[in-house]
Amino acid sequence: MSDFQITVIGAGVVGLATAFGLSQHFNDILVIDKEQTFGTETSSRNSEVIHAGIYYPEDSLKAKLCVEGRKLLYDFCDRYNIPYKKTGKLIVASYNEKDHLIDLYKRGVINGAEGLELIEKEKIKELEPNVKGDFAIYSKETGILDTHSYMRKLYLLNKDKGVLFGFSKKVSKINKLKSGYLIEAEDGERIQTKYVVNSAGLYSDKLAEMVGIDIDKAGYRIRYCKGDYFYYSRPAIVSRLVYPLPHDNLKGLGVHITLDLAGRMKFGPSAYFVDAIDYSVDVSKRDYFFESALKLLEGVNKDFIHPDMAGIRPKLKGEGVRDFVINEESQKGFEGFVNLIGIESPGLTASLAIGQYVSDILRGLRN
Repeated sequence: MSDFQITVIGAGVVGLATAFGLSQHFNDILVIDKEQTFGTETSSRNSEVIHAGIYYPEDSLKAKLCVEGRKLLYDFCDRYNIPYKKTGKLIVASYNEKDHLIDLYKRGVINGAEGLELIEKEKIKELEPNVKGDFAIYSKETGILDTHSYMRKLYLLNKDKGVLFGFSKKVSKINKLKSGYLIEAEDGERIQTKYVVNSAGLYSDKLAEMVGIDIDKAGYRIRYCKGDYFYYSRPAIVSRLVYPLPHDNLKGLGVHITLDLAGRMKFGPSAYFVDAIDYSVDVSKRDYFFESALKLLEGVNKDFIHPDMAGIRPKLKGEGVRDFVINEESQKGFEGFVNLIGIESPGLTASLAIGQYVSDILRGLRN
C-alpha cells in the first residue's frame, strides 16, 4: 500500500493542471489514470481553442475561470514555448439575430472578456472576405494552441516537482477512512491518501457515486455529448475562427470553422447525446457539415470536406446552462474529497485557473 497526501484521479488536461497548481503548495502528490498515458480522451479530442470568456453566465465558474485561465494559459505558453496563435474569432449573425448577438456581446463585457468589438458587414468583409454575416462580435483574444505540447509540458513540470504518476490504474473502489481515503485499483494496488481530487472527466460522476454520493440528488450525473469534426482538404479560406451564435442552453457552440496550427481548416463539432463512448465519426453527416459551413462561408466545396475525428464532452444532466461542479464535499460527509464534474468547454482554457482554485480549496482545509 502506498501513502500520499493528495491523489488526483484523471490525467487529462485539467488533472495535469490541477496537479501543477497543487504542486506549488503540497508534497506527496500522485496522479492516476486508467489509460496508458495522459490526455487520451476529451483533452485530445477538441477544437484546441483558447476562449475569451464570452458565452457563460455572469459570476459562473465557467466565466470567471475562463477569463482568468486565458491569461494564465497565454503566459504559460510564452514562458515554456508552447506553440499557439492568437487568431481572433468572429461570431457572426444575420439582421434578425442582431439582438441576440448584442446580448452575447454585453455578457462577454460583463464577464471581463477582453478585446471584444461589435462590427458590421463592411468590417467583416475587410477582415474575412469569404465570411457571411451582417453583424459580428470580433474577439481579438481568442486563439488556438498545441494541446498535446501543453499537456506534455505540464506532465514534465509535475514530475520535476516530485509528482508521481500511475497509468493503467483503473479505480474499482474508494472507501472513506477515519482520516482520508483508500483507493483500490483493478490491478490490486491500494492507495491511502488524505485528499482526493476527482478529475476523471467522462467518468467523474461514477467516481463520485463510488465514494458514496447520491449523484442524482447532487445533480452530478453526466451525459455523453458527442461531436464530430470534418476537415477541408484545400487551403483555408479564412485566417480567423468563425462561429455562429451558440445553441440554446449552450448545448454546443454550433458547427464552427476552426484552424489548427498547420493552417488546416476544420468544421465542427456537432453536438448530440450518446449512451456509450465511441470515437468513430458519423461519415453520413458530411452534407450537414457542408450546409452548416455554407451558412458561414462563401466558396466552400463539398468535395473537399472529409471526416476527421470525434470527441465526447461530459455534459451535466439538467435544465438550463449547467456550471462547472468544483466542490469540496465536507457538507456531504466526505471531507477532503474534491469533485470536478462537468468540466467541458471552456475547461482547456480554464485549466490553470481550475488548478489554482482547487489548490486554494485544499490549502484552506489544511490551514
